[in-house]
Amino acid sequence: MIVNDDFSRLELNYSNLAGNYRYFKTKLEPKTKLLVLVKANAYGHGAVEIASMLQKTGADYLAVAYPVEGIELRRAGISLPVLVLTAGTDFFNEIIDNRLEPGIPNMYSLRSLCAVLDKRGIKDFPIHVKLDTGMHRLGFMTDEIEELTAFLESTDLVKVKSVYSHLAVAEDPAQDAVTMGQINMFGKNASAISGSIGYRPMFHILNSAGIERFPQYQYDMVRLGVGIYGISSLPGVSLAPVASLKCKVLQVKNLKEGDGAIGYGRHGMISPDGTSIATIPVGYADGIDRRLGCGHASFVLNGHRVPTIGNICMDMCMLDVTGVETKAGDTVTIFGEEPSVSELADILGTIPYEIMTSVPRRIERVVVKR
Repeated sequence: MIVNDDFSRLELNYSNLAGNYRYFKTKLEPKTKLLVLVKANAYGHGAVEIASMLQKTGADYLAVAYPVEGIELRRAGISLPVLVLTAGTDFFNEIIDNRLEPGIPNMYSLRSLCAVLDKRGIKDFPIHVKLDTGMHRLGFMTDEIEELTAFLESTDLVKVKSVYSHLAVAEDPAQDAVTMGQINMFGKNASAISGSIGYRPMFHILNSAGIERFPQYQYDMVRLGVGIYGISSLPGVSLAPVASLKCKVLQVKNLKEGDGAIGYGRHGMISPDGTSIATIPVGYADGIDRRLGCGHASFVLNGHRVPTIGNICMDMCMLDVTGVETKAGDTVTIFGEEPSVSELADILGTIPYEIMTSVPRRIERVVVKR
């Protein structure tokens, strides 16, 4: 593999990840298992790299969105149990072959899986039953529980490893009544399933915000998502960013009035006293949203905040480095400790998740231990 280190890289700080992991572990009872989400390429960080680090930190489970993500982990040698949250209906053979554990949200999916298991002569295959408690994406509704339990009682093809649901507004104190309604519904329906099938699967409903704000409902396992990557739902809690997007200056130009304007559309204006610009090898194809151009965002170069100038290009953008000593090869931090992904998200009117998941695979992920 060609390492793109001279151009751009996403540095993954193992010490920061381990520190965030320990913070959430302090919220849990010793017996409570911790599942970490590595879907969407580990929220843009790099699924294989993050999963490898999580095996070292002691995570009990991983979760991905789709089967192909779980298969990638297995091919990379990841051995932790992997829950596939959106297993679908067409890839059960691949799920079985790669020792993945499917989330089952409805009877159609359950019957489709059982048809494959029966054909292959497999029994007691681990599944995770998804309940809809108010998110209204996927999951069994309350009036479907009776049909579900009747089916589970009638077959030995599957064994329920866990029953789970997802909180919609756990981070919002103004909607705590909604969250408590979800938790209460989950407890009732999960217990109904457990009572009918005659054994006790794991229960889990808490996401990152839920772990911080409702740890008393941790049940048997919790699901840690954006928190592991450095985003807290609580004011005043400073988790450490795991990822820092960095690149190197390609060229520096000292422009004077009369040299024209900078970039596509000629939106980067040169000061009457002259403007120095640095061109860096990241653009909107690398997750640098075009709306961050024309001075709407600034990055860190040699200890200084330097604003964008002109429009963001597909593979490059320009920075106004006037007054900042700069040369080709100097390192620019797009996000990390400063600026944070939250700062960029605020500029764009979005959430940190979108900033992190926008970094494409062509950006090399590099694990650093410090």
